[in-house]
Amino acid sequence: MHRFDVWAPFAVQMAARVAGADHAMFGPDDQGWWFIDLEAAHPGTDYGFVIDGDTCYPDPRSSWQPNGVNGLSRVYDQAAFQWTDAAFRPTSLSAAIIYELHIGTFTPGGTLDAAIEKLDLLVDLGTTHLELMPVASFAGEFGWGYDGAALFAVHEPYGGPDALKRFVNAAHAKGLAVLLDVVYNHFGPEGNYTGKFGPYLTNSHRTPWGGAVNLEDAWSPQVRRFFCDNALMWMRDFHIDGLRIDAVHALIDRSETHLLEQLARETEALSSVLARPLVLIAESNLNYPRIVTPCNAGGFGINAQWNDDFHHALFAVLDQGPHVGYFADFGKLRHLAKSLEKTFVLDGIYSRYRRRSHGRSAEHLSQHRFLGYIQNHDQVGNPANGNRLEQIVGADRARIASAMVLLAPFVPMLFQGEEWASSSPFQYFADHENPYLARSVSNGRKKEFAGFGWDPKAIPDPADRKTFEGSKLNWNERTHPGHAEMLDWYRWLIRLRRTTHALNNGEPGNTTVSFDEAAGWLCMERGGIKAICNLGMSDYLFPLREGDQLLLYSRLDPPMRDAALVLAPDTIAVLKSSSAPS
Repeated sequence: MHRFDVWAPFAVQMAARVAGADHAMFGPDDQGWWFIDLEAAHPGTDYGFVIDGDTCYPDPRSSWQPNGVNGLSRVYDQAAFQWTDAAFRPTSLSAAIIYELHIGTFTPGGTLDAAIEKLDLLVDLGTTHLELMPVASFAGEFGWGYDGAALFAVHEPYGGPDALKRFVNAAHAKGLAVLLDVVYNHFGPEGNYTGKFGPYLTNSHRTPWGGAVNLEDAWSPQVRRFFCDNALMWMRDFHIDGLRIDAVHALIDRSETHLLEQLARETEALSSVLARPLVLIAESNLNYPRIVTPCNAGGFGINAQWNDDFHHALFAVLDQGPHVGYFADFGKLRHLAKSLEKTFVLDGIYSRYRRRSHGRSAEHLSQHRFLGYIQNHDQVGNPANGNRLEQIVGADRARIASAMVLLAPFVPMLFQGEEWASSSPFQYFADHENPYLARSVSNGRKKEFAGFGWDPKAIPDPADRKTFEGSKLNWNERTHPGHAEMLDWYRWLIRLRRTTHALNNGEPGNTTVSFDEAAGWLCMERGGIKAICNLGMSDYLFPLREGDQLLLYSRLDPPMRDAALVLAPDTIAVLKSSSAPS
């Protein structure tokens, strides 16, 4: 016996098409739900829903779309998988080393099972958490995953639902937690049939993708239930250890309880039931501390959020090119220093990019509530050519960047291949099945970058499979000169962070920064650990105190002169004072 149910509040009649036969459903109830119990259905049975005698559509809550988002749904048994991870407990988020990866380009095979083969290398690196870019089913074979259409199903080219469970189980066996990127601010433009069933979107608000998700208008409780149930499913049925929620600033919700707070409270309850910790991480460009303030203190209760201000401040001092777009608010060492000490640069001050004041101070919050990074899928992939940091600023400055990320007070996050200075770009790619949509995306991207002076012919075509294939990591590089040295550098930095008390203190006021804007040097001090970088044009002599111990230097052993450490241009050194706790 299997129950089929679907939310369709405006339908006059509903039928479940199961194994080719239509069965009239009962309903709707006062919440708009229809249902039917059928003995003939079992795991592996294909089905869909017929609305008012019209076309048969896949289930908006389908757990399995073996033939893509436009095909029929298939009954899936969530309880059939044999888990072996009962004893696993993740490293706390405050002590995490997060590694973001895209399943399709992480390995040549581009599947979840192929990714399992690389887990030992990530353990050796010192990684504690893997953050998967979205795996919810989307149209076509390849894409970034942010245009998900069947949000409860795992993208079939990645291996489908069982493959995700195998991946999580294998990661847990090696001590790695798994975080999953989810998109709740819009649906993909292709293969999304939710609008056929009910008012999942509203025109009361507009977003870059069109009508906003309906979080506060009529029938919104069931839309909110859709997203909360989706989140709980990943953490309960797939043993995911936490979620990264995409672009929460596009969730327009003026309800008494914001969707994020509802999700945080339900996640906390699930964590208690499962007896294992679960975390939520937000992406937000609002610089709004309430997002990561606990619910009982009047906040939304999200555990942490990405800190773009730190990225922008660090990148803008490393890159000497013109600072356009959101980088217009950055570019000075004082911006980087402010971010390191107070988290947000734009904390209520005027933003030249936005032409208004932006943000609010977060200096009262633990800096472990924020993720720090110099590369991620957006910052690498959104520019026209998808170049990596080393290709933009050079190897020396890339080493400075990695040291600042891994020694900063934020929870560090790396992007796939960053640790060995991968030469593979990460470009924007999207395999839309609709030819008109594919052309529109390609032409739109060319038009966008033509405004920045790019030759349209030089813009990689998102629909071209070569763009996707060219973004795959080349794991053989890891042992090549230059790449191997960078990999060792990352290993040293991660080991230092994970074994040094001062570098694991995220409380406000733990980090102090001094700098000389004209000379180009900056010193970050965290409880006796000092990271000194020289981005100037001349050598910088850093005076040493008695007992200072040099831990790391980004080139060969640095020369000493008159009881001072000589930092050549584009180098960084890490020291430990004799008074610092071990």
